[in-house]
Amino acid sequence: MDEWVYFAGLYDTKFEAYCAVMWVEADERIRRSARPTEVEIYRSRGGRYGVRFRRQENASSSSLARV
Repeated sequence: MDEWVYFAGLYDTKFEAYCAVMWVEADERIRRSARPTEVEIYRSRGGRYGVRFRRQENASSSSLARV
């Protein structure tokens, strides 16, 4: 499986991170490039939220968002 790619920035709330997840998924669909196969919201040691995803070329399955 591919390594995690961390989306720039940390967010104060889980909702803000979830909005970033939607942006990542929509952006990849618009470009029709490598789609994220797995998107995840994680919590940093400092208590803020971030977004990470795995990108795979020619992904046949739809992306999954874990919240």
